[in-house]
Amino acid sequence: MHLGFSEILLLIFLALVLFGGSKLSGVGKALGRSIRDFRDELKSDGDKPSGETEAK
Repeated sequence: MHLGFSEILLLIFLALVLFGGSKLSGVGKALGRSIRDFRDELKSDGDKPSGETEAK
């Protein structure tokens, strides 16, 4: 199933109507921060030797 341009626009419009612009921008910021943190964790895990574990 492929979404066309008009379907994507409709979904964006519905999200704006349901949640409002300010809430969507906050969700976007949180999502971007989460993705960035996830990538940083993947990079830091790749730098450790395979036998080393974290002590907590």
